[in-house]
Amino acid sequence: MRVVVALGGNALARRGEPMTAEFLRTNVRSTCQALAALARTAELVITHGNGPQVGLLALQNLAYQDVAAYPLDILGAETQGMIGYVVQQELANAVEGEREVAGIITTTVVSEDDPAFDRPTKLIGPQYSGHDAAEAAAAYRWTIARDGAAFRRVVPSPRPLAIVQAPLIRRLLEGGTLCVCVGGGGVPVRLDSLGRHVGVQAVVDKDQASAALAVEIGADVLIMLTDGDYVSESWGTPEQRDIVTASADAIAKLAFAEGSMQPKVDAAIRVARAGGRVLIGPLDRLDDLLARKVGTEIVPSLDEGILFLERRPSD
Repeated sequence: MRVVVALGGNALARRGEPMTAEFLRTNVRSTCQALAALARTAELVITHGNGPQVGLLALQNLAYQDVAAYPLDILGAETQGMIGYVVQQELANAVEGEREVAGIITTTVVSEDDPAFDRPTKLIGPQYSGHDAAEAAAAYRWTIARDGAAFRRVVPSPRPLAIVQAPLIRRLLEGGTLCVCVGGGGVPVRLDSLGRHVGVQAVVDKDQASAALAVEIGADVLIMLTDGDYVSESWGTPEQRDIVTASADAIAKLAFAEGSMQPKVDAAIRVARAGGRVLIGPLDRLDDLLARKVGTEIVPSLDEGILFLERRPSD
């Protein structure tokens, strides 16, 4: 079975934790231990986000003013190497050397005409208070958006069209190698007039890039690990209903939070319409997610359209 596992931010950093190397390694180690059983039996690809880390690197770049700050595409590549190194090492440790693990710096083709460049939505970097966010926006000409009770920088997040290294990843999987790739959605690139790849100043959504990869390599399953138990209709309201199973067409008719769950649902629809299955659920209950005791499954078709979790009156 060929599986793509997309690690959410909670797999790399917990909210409120300092973004230190020690915390990164501790979180990645526990994540890879949870994935070890699957990694021993499946053709496994692990993808991961980089939003907090790429924003932190951008801030560190701005602090050193003797040279021009590195552009966002290079910072994206840097975070792929930084996080990918830790994931690669800890996954190899978790499977006790039974499988080879390769980390791949991945690039993702996007369109320079994508409307996302006129409407930044991708949250990156640390959280700010309202006052600090206003100061950062003025100082660095950033676009700022609300993230819960705080604020964060937002950058364009164009739709991924193709993963350049997909054929290489497929060959590695066929040879028995586990792959760590599409970090932070991959470095976004466009084709110039000579057909060459050129870096783009944006951050691709990790889940949508993972979906693009899953389709290109013919993955059977895409698993998106989050800190929530289900995808929910009307989340956070008295009308909330948790989705157990849904067809791609049925869930496409629902609306979700644009900065959090909607990209995951869009990614799931892309994979399901290509014939794959998608599981969305909690990292700390991976076994239950695989056994369908928790989480949401999105499939190519379903007679009922959507099956919601039945709750007892006392719930």
